[in-house]
Amino acid sequence: MDHPADAVLRRLYASDAAQRAAGLPSSQRTRNVEYETGLFLKLVARSLNAKSVVEIGSSNGVSTVWLARGLPADGTITGTEILPERAAEANANLAEAGLANVARIVAGDARAALVNLPGPFDFAFIDAEKDDYVDHFLAIIDRVHVDGVILADNVVSHDLSAYQSMLRQRDDVETVTLPLDRGLEYTVKLR
Repeated sequence: MDHPADAVLRRLYASDAAQRAAGLPSSQRTRNVEYETGLFLKLVARSLNAKSVVEIGSSNGVSTVWLARGLPADGTITGTEILPERAAEANANLAEAGLANVARIVAGDARAALVNLPGPFDFAFIDAEKDDYVDHFLAIIDRVHVDGVILADNVVSHDLSAYQSMLRQRDDVETVTLPLDRGLEYTVKLR
């Protein structure tokens, strides 16, 4: 039997495909992770037994749904979305998916929103404006548990060399680039 989230994901992926087919510029489209990336997010959350997840850049909630599906029964995820209308859409999608009890999206710039979020976090996912990845990482790293994971999307499809270089110069994390879909940077906090 399907989980209510499955129907929501099908609808959101169909909408994303229609937006792309219509040639909408990325600034007007919802920005969603690919299906395989979503499944990977779910599996990572599950394998970490992540009880506290933060997402930076939620768009309409596709990745939030995937992450929430990987949580244990006592897990929660809080996403941030800079566009208020997208945050409202994401929260409506989470409610429709039956996940509003474990997942919510906060509207506003993540750097400001993170200050008010309870931590520490087991898992963080960054999928926001690419120029802000370094700032987002620096805002979250001290709030992630030792052995916690920070995943960043689009590291192959976009020039995120400054972000990747910054990670490789740090001695408190270990990181690897995964060539899944648009590329993920998988970073583990060591201390």
